Amino acid sequence: MAVYPIGMVRTSQRSPIGDAMVWAARIMAVGLVMFLPAVAGTWLDGRFGTTFLGISGLAVGFAAGLGWLVQFGRRRPS
Repeated sequence: MAVYPIGMVRTSQRSPIGDAMVWAARIMAVGLVMFLPAVAGTWLDGRFGTTFLGISGLAVGFAAGLGWLVQFGRRRPS
């Protein structure tokens, strides 16, 4: 039987390792959502000779990742 700090109630049916894996996957996904649009924009800048697509990709990726993080924060534990 696991011992939890005062006030912390376990609501999940998964093991603690399973919960950790779920959160690790979420964090990796948010990181990729933030990072990949900037990489794609930089690649397109090099391909087309522009200078704004990398910055645009960075802004779009940051906004998408931040929106996803807000959604995670609003969810109720199931």
